[in-house]
Amino acid sequence: MKRKQFISSILPAAALLQPAGGWAAQENIDEETLVVKPPYLKKGDTIGITCPAGFIIAEDILPAVNKIKEWGYEIKIGSTVGKKDFTFGGTDEERLQDFQQMLDDKNIKAIMCARGGYGAIRIIDALDFKKFTANPKWIIGFSDATVIHAHLNKNLGIASIHSKMCNSFPADWSKAEPVQIETIESIHKCLAGEKMMYSVVPNEKNKTGIAEGILIGGNLKTLETLAGSKSDINTDGKILFVEDTGEYLYSIDRMFWNLKRSGKLNKLKGLIIGGFKVKPADTPEEEFGKNLFDIVLEKVKQYNYPVCFDFPVGHQKNNFALKCGVKHQLSINTTAVTLKEI
Repeated sequence: MKRKQFISSILPAAALLQPAGGWAAQENIDEETLVVKPPYLKKGDTIGITCPAGFIIAEDILPAVNKIKEWGYEIKIGSTVGKKDFTFGGTDEERLQDFQQMLDDKNIKAIMCARGGYGAIRIIDALDFKKFTANPKWIIGFSDATVIHAHLNKNLGIASIHSKMCNSFPADWSKAEPVQIETIESIHKCLAGEKMMYSVVPNEKNKTGIAEGILIGGNLKTLETLAGSKSDINTDGKILFVEDTGEYLYSIDRMFWNLKRSGKLNKLKGLIIGGFKVKPADTPEEEFGKNLFDIVLEKVKQYNYPVCFDFPVGHQKNNFALKCGVKHQLSINTTAVTLKEI
């Protein structure tokens, strides 16, 4: 069967799988992957800010609000900003209602999580995505927002943006490091529709090669907790990126064993290791004896796909925006590493 005939036959079948409400942005469907890219933003469009996880006070989102307005966008601040229920940005019901309102509001073209923390898992199953699938919009965030990225990719086939959130915008831009400015500007580039490309200094531990596939991933611990749930990711044929912070080496080892034993490393196209802030052992007697490179390379030694270490994504200043659910090419050799949207 010719490719065009195959595509024309598979698209109607895919339509049967979509949630009620359909996909309004049919022209944004990637025919090869059946992934929907929400419409890119234009000046005057509105970005909503909400707290699906941890709390944040209104004053702390002002640097983000001011910068986003400088980009030419309008802001709608959600009702959860400024609310606090212990560590959460309001009760489960309040966070659910605020996020739901932003999903349903046709005038909101993107939703930025104000901060991470913990909490999205407590509301994800109660969210109704019918209106969202009819009018997709970019959802922006990382860390705890990995829950949302994974859920969208697995169940809806809608792309999203893994990036810094409001609490990472500097209060004084004149004192910000260049990498802080670059990473935040990368969010703007994603929203405006630029095709993203990053070049990284190669690590000697990398496994060389070229791979093409849908980019998925996020916080490794969060991905582990999604295993077996309806938000669990399917890694077959994908480029997977992972990052984490504050974990012991033995815990990181256990999480990579989870990826391996659950088959998530078997059919990858490529693997990207972002920032890992390792928690030191409590005593010398509890030293694990393997470093991050040992842990990862042990799990992938039987596979031929490329592996990149030290990619600038994660709980760190050099945390660049990535389009989850969008096809990328990963190219690794001994002199250069590039990840580019295709």
